[in-house]
Amino acid sequence: MSDNRAKFLLFPLALGLVLGLGFFVGLGLTRSGDAAAREEPAPERATAAVTVEPPADGPVDSAPIESEASPVSATEQQVAPAPIGGFPDGRERLTMAERSTIEMFESLSPSVVFVTSIAERRDFFSMPIGEYEAGRGSGFVWDKDGHIVTNFHVVASATAGLKVTLANQTVLDADIVGMAPEKDLAVLRVYHDPTELEPIPVGRSDDLLVGQNVLAIGNPFGLDQTLTTGISSALGRTIASADNDSDINDVIQTDAAINPGNSGGPLIDSSGRLIGVNTAIASPSGAYAGVGFAIPVDTVRWVVPDLIQHGRVQRPSLGFTHWDISVNRRYNFAGVMVRTVTPEGSASTAGLQGTYRDERGRVVFGDVVTSVAGQPVGTPGDLLLVLESLEIGETVRVTYMRQRREYTTEIELVEQ
Repeated sequence: MSDNRAKFLLFPLALGLVLGLGFFVGLGLTRSGDAAAREEPAPERATAAVTVEPPADGPVDSAPIESEASPVSATEQQVAPAPIGGFPDGRERLTMAERSTIEMFESLSPSVVFVTSIAERRDFFSMPIGEYEAGRGSGFVWDKDGHIVTNFHVVASATAGLKVTLANQTVLDADIVGMAPEKDLAVLRVYHDPTELEPIPVGRSDDLLVGQNVLAIGNPFGLDQTLTTGISSALGRTIASADNDSDINDVIQTDAAINPGNSGGPLIDSSGRLIGVNTAIASPSGAYAGVGFAIPVDTVRWVVPDLIQHGRVQRPSLGFTHWDISVNRRYNFAGVMVRTVTPEGSASTAGLQGTYRDERGRVVFGDVVTSVAGQPVGTPGDLLLVLESLEIGETVRVTYMRQRREYTTEIELVEQ
């Protein structure tokens, strides 16, 4: 009985000894395999022979050239080929239309400037006078003399000065040379190195067609050197001028995005020529809504030289001053009411009367001009447009109303 019990106890002991011995033997074999793998020499690099083939016109004595062939990863194989065609910045992938737009912007953007109006105000509590930004807009270089064209409404609030920022971020002080509120145009001047001023190429607007491609460059919301594109969506529009006293005719309508800050910037055709000055938008919110307006360049071409030379638009005069459009609206009449008559002037000689007070202090309205040179005149703005088409020294027929009776006279146009 005791022998059987001893055998029973020896059996598990022997089994454990066998299993333990097998474990250590297996562990030793595994470590030997790892050491052998580490000691295995690296494979030799393969070499490829490259033979230079002789050209067709004769043999070339050359030995085979051996070069190392290194493995190439899948990532390296996906590298794009080198640019072709002279466009190192990747423009070979662009369409011809895109390249044209990019090149036009790069060529014309140095002509576009950022205009900032500075005004003064007094602090209510501490009383010192401080400066603040009263308005901002765009403009463009007109000539090498430093003349900058912009909108009148951009600079109208500048009581303490003007700053012009060039495309290269140079900030310059600017002076007002001349203003034409009735055209919403103004000319500034900066004094700077002419070699750094790039005048914009000037085109024409009388041959524009609806549907032509246009570009607008400016500083919407103060974001300088911004380009937007579109078409000329309509022609011959009429909008109110900056002083609301007259209208601007033949205005270009465009769907190129124009926002606050674009005012005074150039509208350009597909040939890179100035065709208009961006001036207003039609929008219920005050931001871009797809309808923008630009003063035609044909107007700019004759207004700007007048502003540079005289500080204002030079047009003939009938020899009297008149009330503004607010009087027409207040008393609901059509025509131009005479305010004062120049003593011994052409209107005085023709018998026109201005507005005055009688001996009792009552206002006696002046004559109301309704037609000049055969063209009807319904507002002061109409009169300005008619006079722009006439010359100093001409004698024109003038129709006017006095005390509900119509009269006709002839007046010689004189210098304003």
